[in-house]
Amino acid sequence: MSITFRKYTTEPLFTEDYIKVRNFLIRINLKELTNPHFTWARWEWMTTHGGLDRTAISQIGLWEENGEIVGLVIFDCSLGEGFLCVDEKHNTLKEEMIVYASKNLAKDGKFHADIGDSDREFQRIATKNGFRPTQNRGVIAAIDIDDNISYSLPQGYSIVSMAEGWDFHKYHECMWRSFNHEGEPPQTEGDINCRIEMLSSPTIIPELVLAVTSPDGKYVVHCGMWYRPGDDYAYVEPVATVPEYRMMTISLLNSNQVSKYKLTNN
Repeated sequence: MSITFRKYTTEPLFTEDYIKVRNFLIRINLKELTNPHFTWARWEWMTTHGGLDRTAISQIGLWEENGEIVGLVIFDCSLGEGFLCVDEKHNTLKEEMIVYASKNLAKDGKFHADIGDSDREFQRIATKNGFRPTQNRGVIAAIDIDDNISYSLPQGYSIVSMAEGWDFHKYHECMWRSFNHEGEPPQTEGDINCRIEMLSSPTIIPELVLAVTSPDGKYVVHCGMWYRPGDDYAYVEPVATVPEYRMMTISLLNSNQVSKYKLTNN
C-alpha cells in the first residue's frame, strides 16, 4: 500500500483521529520507549488541556498506510514547537515531515522541532532543511518504583482520589494557585467546565487522579497520572503544589499511588 498524507480533523476532543493518534503512539513505543517526550499519555493530557489551541489542530500532519498512521507531526498545545514521530519502518518520511512542520506548525515564522539526541539521521535531515541545534531541550525524569512503599502524612492531611469523589472547585483553586496566578481564581461556570473537561479522557483511571487535602479541606497538591495496564511505565502530568505547601513531604506522596495501582493490576 502507498502512504498518503492528510491533516488532522478540525473537531477537538475524542474523535476517530484522536483514537488513531493514540494507537499510533502506543504502537511505536511497545517494544521500548523510543519517543518518551511525546507518548500516548502526553497526547491524552494535551487533548483535554485548557491551553490547547483548538483552532490549530487541523495543522497536525498525519501520514497513513492502509488507514493506519505511520508518521505524525504535532505541536505542543500551541504552534511554534512540536514533535515528529515516525514508525521505524517508514524513516524515509522524515524529510517530508520536517519540511511540513517548518511550513505549517511555525509561529511568527519559527518552529522548534524536538528531535532526540540519539536520532542522528533526523538531526542531519533537519540541518539540511535549515534547522540549527540549540541547547533548548525537554527533560524527562525517570523514577523507578517498587512495592516497598510506605509513607505517613502530617496530622490533618489526607489523600483523595477522583474515584472517591472530586470537588472541581477545589481542584480549580489548587491548579490556579499552583501555577502562580495572582488573586482569587475565577469561579465561573466556564472555568469549572474547563477543569471538568481536563479530566474527561475516556482512558483516565480515576484512582490515579489524586489530591492532598489540608486540615481545612482544601486541595493543596494535585498529581495526575496516566497508565495503560500492561505498560512498564506511568506518565506523571501534572504535579501541582500550592506555593505555601511546597518543599513539604506531601508534595512527593502521590507518586506512590502509581506503584500501588500498577502492582495490583499485573
